[in-house]
Amino acid sequence: MQLNHSANWALAGVSFAHLLNDAMQTVVPSAFPLFQQTMQLSFAQMGWIAFTLNITASVLQPLVGYMSDRKPMPILLPGGMLFSLIGVLGFALSSELWMLLVSASLIGIGSSILHPESSRVAHLAAGRGRGMAQSIFQVGGNTGQALAPLLVAFILLPHGQLSFLWLMAFALIGIFIQSSVSRWYRDKLADNRSRQQQPIQTNGIVQPAVQPVSRGFIAFTMGILILLLFSKFVYIAGMTGYYAFYYADAYNLPLSQAQICLFVLQFAGMVGTLLGGPLADRYGRKPMIWFSIAGTAPFSLLLPYAGPALSMVLCGIIGLILMSGFSVIIVYAQELLPRHIGTVSGLFFGLSFGMAGLGSVVLGSLIDVTSISFVIKLCSFLPLLGVCAVFLRRDRPRNA
Repeated sequence: MQLNHSANWALAGVSFAHLLNDAMQTVVPSAFPLFQQTMQLSFAQMGWIAFTLNITASVLQPLVGYMSDRKPMPILLPGGMLFSLIGVLGFALSSELWMLLVSASLIGIGSSILHPESSRVAHLAAGRGRGMAQSIFQVGGNTGQALAPLLVAFILLPHGQLSFLWLMAFALIGIFIQSSVSRWYRDKLADNRSRQQQPIQTNGIVQPAVQPVSRGFIAFTMGILILLLFSKFVYIAGMTGYYAFYYADAYNLPLSQAQICLFVLQFAGMVGTLLGGPLADRYGRKPMIWFSIAGTAPFSLLLPYAGPALSMVLCGIIGLILMSGFSVIIVYAQELLPRHIGTVSGLFFGLSFGMAGLGSVVLGSLIDVTSISFVIKLCSFLPLLGVCAVFLRRDRPRNA
């Protein structure tokens, strides 16, 4: 990947900010056991917290992405972290369900601003290795998601709800980092505008225009990609929100140990995300997308019937495979609509959060009327939808 020094730092900056954002965001569903203990919330009420968090980001992210395509706004990078700062403070001080919902919506707003604008920064810094750059950006988020269960197990559960105040440091660090990245982003945009009228050449040869595709093909392909996002993020919502309860109940183990199982899932997902982009650059987007969803199915189907030790191994394998495809899906969609990078990023990040939020509500309500065991077993079938990836057009590897 041909990146200069400043672009490297910008990419690292948005990746680390993504880590901080997703750690704060993922702590919320991971802290459901804490809210259940302190406020006696039902599973459906906990699902509404996740729904509020995710639907806020889902609705706003495409709008932010569309606006940034029309007029990029570097100031939004630190601005988004300010909303997350207030949201974390709200979680520390909340005493009723409505206060938790307002706090969740503030973190959702912060996340809705971060993802499309930071994804544009990653795209600008990518050079030719778009899959690699998007993976570096995304692996920051996966690392933050992996840290969230540990924060809950070792800080929030032992010390109570007020320990959310410690997470304010994450938001403050994020504001500082994003302020620095925003300056690079502003300078890069100014440089791009000054060269806007110059023909694009490689080794002295003007590149041919990209072959246009029909709107029908774009709509069909986007529909397949959205279906794959549905299978991935509803499954992840079931795991991060409710698998800890299943694990603790099925094996008669403390909830803190169940959080370690989720950490294994998220940490393996971080590794999978880092590997997915470069592999897609080398071998093509479609094979990587297909493998990342459908390849998870054998292990997800086995997970509800495994013992506690094997469950941790399976969570690692599931995270490694399942998380490897999201950055690849984003790049596939960006290359399908190259003039709408921010809109595509906002749409797909927004849909991922919206599906996760809606899935949390539906699954939580279903648990209340059935059982935690039934819902976890039902979720295990979702990765089978990955076979729909066979309908995607096979792309050429970037090094072809």
